[in-house]
Amino acid sequence: MHIYNNLLINKAVLSKLLAIFLYPLSFLYGLATYLRNKCFDLDIFKSIEFRLPIISVGNLSVGGVGKTPHVEYLIRLLLREQFKTATLSRGYGRLTSGYYISDNNSTIFEIGDEPMQFKRKFQEITVAVDEKRVRGIRNIIKESPVTQVIILDDAYQHRAVKPGINILVTDYSKLYIDDHVLPSGRLREWAMGSDRADIIIVSKTPSILSPIDLRRIKEELNPKPYQEIYFSYTKYSELIPFTKAAIEFSENISSSNSVLLITGIAKPLPLYYYLKDKYTHIEHLKFPDHHYFTSKDIETIKNTFISLYGNNKLLITTEKDIMRLSLQEIKENIEDIPLFYLPIEICFHGNGGEEFDSKIIKYVKSNTRN
Repeated sequence: MHIYNNLLINKAVLSKLLAIFLYPLSFLYGLATYLRNKCFDLDIFKSIEFRLPIISVGNLSVGGVGKTPHVEYLIRLLLREQFKTATLSRGYGRLTSGYYISDNNSTIFEIGDEPMQFKRKFQEITVAVDEKRVRGIRNIIKESPVTQVIILDDAYQHRAVKPGINILVTDYSKLYIDDHVLPSGRLREWAMGSDRADIIIVSKTPSILSPIDLRRIKEELNPKPYQEIYFSYTKYSELIPFTKAAIEFSENISSSNSVLLITGIAKPLPLYYYLKDKYTHIEHLKFPDHHYFTSKDIETIKNTFISLYGNNKLLITTEKDIMRLSLQEIKENIEDIPLFYLPIEICFHGNGGEEFDSKIIKYVKSNTRN
């Protein structure tokens, strides 16, 4: 244990030293993004404002803040109010380029894993991808004129579009005010970029958060008078079987199971610890965020599962990862493994959910075309 603690301390020291060494590069990168944003603020670069409601959801840091489930929360809210909804993403990791509108046969190679997740879960919405958001919005309006509201996914730095509501999501465990610009930190721009947000959501908080903590974080973030802050946490749903073997195994799920967790997301540790509290034995295979699983990866997964402790065992992954495991050639190779995925949903603390919902619906209704 003493050696392990020393290794952790040495790793932390090395990380701090590396961050200091990289700070000059971070300053130059931050300066470049600052000047770019100033050009938009001064109308040297133009931001286009559209007539229909546009809601942008994004973050200052690189990945892992829980942006996708917040987009899904918005989709559910807008569908519940019967608004014709569309999402527009860059389509990170796709092999296509330009504007692409999804259908029921679209793959992750065409639209990316997160847009594919939106389309599979919400068949009634329009899901489009385009690295140029202005062009994407114009195409959505042209091809689907009944659209009443568009959600821009991961578009906080895409200043060419001026959204009606700009939502900034920041991780409770690493607030943007406690981070640094790339490459010494994980911020895409200096923390002052938060001034563009209309709504700030502190995500991934504990399910129980004291009023003292709420007040402390608000004071640290020091929002502008026009900004609202909400606090959200992640709620895990029931396991959903993905393979034939999983369907057959469903009745055998208990705390005595041995679990192999497979993740290809930015921050898998909260999920790992959640499952660790529920099951007797758990092992974790980590892959990079948005990782495309290869035949070699599948072989590794199967071999690791076979060698997993015990006989009563199952494999669990995330809803995002299941999009990349659903390719036909992969799924056919894992049908004999009890593979489940674990959906998540967003909940707000206190009256935050009602207040947030009301603000979004009021904005959309007051700006929806007749």
